Amino acid sequence: MLTGSKTTFKVRQMVPDMKERMLSPSGLNARSRDMFGLRCLPGECVLQRAVLVRKKLTAREGGGWLAGTLFCTHFRVSFVPQDSPKPDDNADPVLLGEHDVALASIEKVVAVGPSRTKLVTPNSSLKFTPEELVLYCRDLRVICFLFDRLTPDTQAVEITYTIAKTYQPLKPGCVLAFQNAALGSVEMKQFLSNRRRDGQMNWFESVDEWERELERCGAKGWRVSTVNDRFEMSTSLPRYNVVPQRVLDTELKRTFAHFNEGRIPRWSWRHPRGSDLLRMSSFQNNIYHEKDDTRNLELVLFGSQWSLCVVVDLGEEMPSPADLHLAHSRLRALCLGDISNSVTVPDDKWLSTLESTHWLDYTRCCLRKAGEVACLLRGGHMTVALQESEDRDMGCLVSSLVQVMCDPHCRTQEGFQGLVQKEWVMSGHRFYSRLNYHRDNDKEEAPVFLLFLDCVWQLWSQFPSRFQLTDHFLLALYDSTHLPLFSSFLANCQRERCKRTQHLTQTYTPVNGWRDVLPRGGLSLSSPTDSVDPPLPSVWDWALQYGGGRLSRFTQPVPPTPPTPPPPVVLNGNLNTNPDIRRMSDTVQGSVFLLSRGSFSSPTNLLPWSHRRAPSSESLSGLERLLKATGSPLDHYEPLLPLLLGPCMRVWKECYLRGVLHAQAFSHPVSSNHAHPVVRLALEVQQLHEQLALASASSSNSSSTASTINKPPPPRHRRPDANLNQNTNNGTFLFPAPRAQARPVPPAPTSSSSSDHPSAGGSAKHTFLFGPPASSSQDPRAEPRYYPNAKLPHGNRPGCQGRQ
Repeated sequence: MLTGSKTTFKVRQMVPDMKERMLSPSGLNARSRDMFGLRCLPGECVLQRAVLVRKKLTAREGGGWLAGTLFCTHFRVSFVPQDSPKPDDNADPVLLGEHDVALASIEKVVAVGPSRTKLVTPNSSLKFTPEELVLYCRDLRVICFLFDRLTPDTQAVEITYTIAKTYQPLKPGCVLAFQNAALGSVEMKQFLSNRRRDGQMNWFESVDEWERELERCGAKGWRVSTVNDRFEMSTSLPRYNVVPQRVLDTELKRTFAHFNEGRIPRWSWRHPRGSDLLRMSSFQNNIYHEKDDTRNLELVLFGSQWSLCVVVDLGEEMPSPADLHLAHSRLRALCLGDISNSVTVPDDKWLSTLESTHWLDYTRCCLRKAGEVACLLRGGHMTVALQESEDRDMGCLVSSLVQVMCDPHCRTQEGFQGLVQKEWVMSGHRFYSRLNYHRDNDKEEAPVFLLFLDCVWQLWSQFPSRFQLTDHFLLALYDSTHLPLFSSFLANCQRERCKRTQHLTQTYTPVNGWRDVLPRGGLSLSSPTDSVDPPLPSVWDWALQYGGGRLSRFTQPVPPTPPTPPPPVVLNGNLNTNPDIRRMSDTVQGSVFLLSRGSFSSPTNLLPWSHRRAPSSESLSGLERLLKATGSPLDHYEPLLPLLLGPCMRVWKECYLRGVLHAQAFSHPVSSNHAHPVVRLALEVQQLHEQLALASASSSNSSSTASTINKPPPPRHRRPDANLNQNTNNGTFLFPAPRAQARPVPPAPTSSSSSDHPSAGGSAKHTFLFGPPASSSQDPRAEPRYYPNAKLPHGNRPGCQGRQ
């Protein structure tokens, strides 16, 4: 092979041009036939290919290299193994194969030569022949390809430039080429129109589907309002909203102007004990409130409850989108490094740098706030309203986490998909702005949805047997957010989705001016030829994205649901769960409290109107006792409250660390075969831990046998009741501790803070690589599923987990 110092390649333009290739007859005829073993999608054509290429396999894939052919289309970078079976022409096409990556998911393209590494851009030139091609993706994956010595130099250079020219949009804000060429083709329109939606899932796009949710939750006293059917009241709210039955639509219309963006208090979920969860934006304090408006606002805010309403302020302690963007940028830089300067974090500062990103702090903060709301709802017969400035970010996150903690249905795949559809897609989360597909608005970009998936993964890691869905499902959902082909993520609200898929007419009213008018009857994809843009599939159409092998790992069998316990005793219309709380509820009729920073208050300026009765100090103490109360683990209504101590908050290594091995391979692909410094450090700590366990076991065996037998077993470490307010340890936990240990390992007689138990005294931050010492057992319901043996399995080491 020619060396980089003797050969210079510069490609000024692809020949033929990319646009001519996509529109050429040869490209159009290649839509439904195999191209050198690659089965093209309808409307897809191959732009460039390279033979005799090897792909670096991840640890989950078995490691090593896989030989095959590398393709670049105007939609994806596809790798076809040499010995792969012939694709079935009768099977439905899949958007991404096992070894494919979408062009829209690529963040940077790096060419590795014999002695240097170069970041390839559309306007750059290569002065060496690439020996390795590394694709850094936005979802923290790193795909590594190695060109064989027999690979033609022109193919290696041209496919590198082709990928660099096609993975970015033609200009900021434009629609990607694949959406115009492939999804706009007649074949793709017909293929998408013939696909059927999952009938078992609740899409929340009709009145019947909302009423079905009300019936499932047993929410009496609520109804589905169609007052926003044409988005005249609020452009960001869905067409149908759940409001109290006693509030008429004529009265409801007067309340929209009192809230930011017209996002009035609306029902989200009912706890089995009778409490209702609401969401709303902040009040418009500069609007005059008439007497009738005050009554309507109280009716909407209290819902079906007249006894008590707690407003949870999410703006005081929750992270802002700018905070999340900064923390995620630091996390990316830590996990992938600076590939342009080849700068990496030293081994001895890796964990401290991870803590300084504050990503785990934000995850802990969200779980703590959701736990507080779950404890309030557990008390029964009250209304808890989540209030955010615009109710489109943290409101979606906290409301969804509360339902995952309290509702077993939301921990199944079907229920979780319906939860995301209800609380995120239909409720107006700014997916288009927060994900920043076209990279034209960096100020609005924030990984709010990723933070939610991380919080769910924390719950799953501590309570794996309580979930039907698995971490494979969460990871696949996160990867799908970086593929701009799904209607679920390509809009900021339901109105934008309707505007894309249906023709809108306008009407003029003296009050609202010109407004878009939707045809009645809901959404429909049955007539794709009448739509403004090509129809886009939903993200929940998993058969369109993955094969059966990947789909089978989305769920796991769960134990059968125990029989429903008898209904609790009801006294004076209240559940007899806590006598103090019952008495408190009877004495504060019509009172509104504010929950902020873990404490209750009743400020006079909480609502833009005065309440009918001032709450007492006894009521505040009763609410605090309710927040700190601990239920029985066997109680059906007991929420999944995670442990929030530093060692219990773990890094989602399958997501964040799956590309860390390739990220360190800057000079030569051989370096990517070595273990990551974090892995080597983890193995050393594990070996020391095993040696301490053996030393402790040998010393204890030499003691008196009789005293050992007669000694009662140590008490089981109880789950901390006040974990919501006492989790101040800001330690970092990378990997779970091994399951089996003979007996607790005593702390080493040193002054190092890293060997102390996190619950012990002292203000030092504790960092555990494999988890807390064996003496600090976790919740009995938490079932660790990783590392059942003493040694760390090779397949579970933090490597780069590719798309399977």
